[in-house]
Amino acid sequence: MLDKLKLIEERYEELCIRSEQPDFYADPKQAAKFLKEKSELEPVVTAYRAYSAAQRTMDEALELMEGNTEPELKNLCQEEFSQAKAQKEELEQQLKLLLLPRDPNDDKNVIVEIRGGVGGEESALFAHSLFRMYSMYAAAKHWSLELLNYNETELGGVKEADFILAGAGAYSRMKFESGVHRVQRVPETESGGRIHTSTATVAVLPEMEAVDVDIRPEDIEMQVYRSSGAGGQHINKTSSAVRLIHKPTGIVVACQEERSQFQNREKCMQMLASKLYQIEQEKRDAQLTGERRSQIGSGMRNEKIRTYNFPQDRVTDHRIGLSLHNINGFMDGDLDEMIDALTQAAQAERLQRGDGED
Repeated sequence: MLDKLKLIEERYEELCIRSEQPDFYADPKQAAKFLKEKSELEPVVTAYRAYSAAQRTMDEALELMEGNTEPELKNLCQEEFSQAKAQKEELEQQLKLLLLPRDPNDDKNVIVEIRGGVGGEESALFAHSLFRMYSMYAAAKHWSLELLNYNETELGGVKEADFILAGAGAYSRMKFESGVHRVQRVPETESGGRIHTSTATVAVLPEMEAVDVDIRPEDIEMQVYRSSGAGGQHINKTSSAVRLIHKPTGIVVACQEERSQFQNREKCMQMLASKLYQIEQEKRDAQLTGERRSQIGSGMRNEKIRTYNFPQDRVTDHRIGLSLHNINGFMDGDLDEMIDALTQAAQAERLQRGDGED
């Protein structure tokens, strides 16, 4: 690990020197590439230098202890050695995490799909609650939200909602949200005060461009229809909404939020590319590991990942066994504590598997 860190430090220093040259910005594209690399290496170099400094402090304290018989000075040196050792061990763990291979999709925008599941109208109302939750989280992160497809019920629930969240690190923060979300609460439609259980599904895909995936035109069936609102009421007099069917896989995507048929088709192609990319990625992962992907990162839609229990003011993530007792704050988009815990669990699992080792 230390040899690898030394090479990273040398590369970082080389980039620092380059960025100070007068002609550095002569090629803006190349300059941006170098600055991005420098920014990615900086946390590793900072931690490595602190690690090296802690090691030097330990060596100096040992040297002083060996050459001195005065008890008071020896005790001071021992204390300094112990502090530096603890710091070094903490930094070593931090460096192992920083050296884990990055998910190449972490910086991408995401396409999120929410569908009502088991539970009739209550599941649609819960799907709307999840859409609101992610919208508020996106606003707190200063991400933009672009609606692609939104079908609501007469009572304000959501049959399906597809949207893009665009912003720094969107996929890295949202990728653990895929799966079945279960709610336990007294529905607005329940007059007897009984607690109901219903579900909604969430899928999170890294946003891909159509050119990134091989999609043959003859494999696509295109259908056009009118955009509609709650209860199927038409809100558009022209057939601008687009539905694409990918015949080899049976994947269906739809977009009705743009004004023109052409724009809706472009968004559909983007959604289809993301879905096909995800399928290929899962196939590759299965071949590489010889087994199903880790439960935390699998994102399988039929897996129950989280329960929202309103009577007990509790949100529980079943993958890591974490319960939070602030359900109203959580539903208002306060997701970071949960997402941080999921990220740390995934990192710990990767360390255990030795993903960062050469």
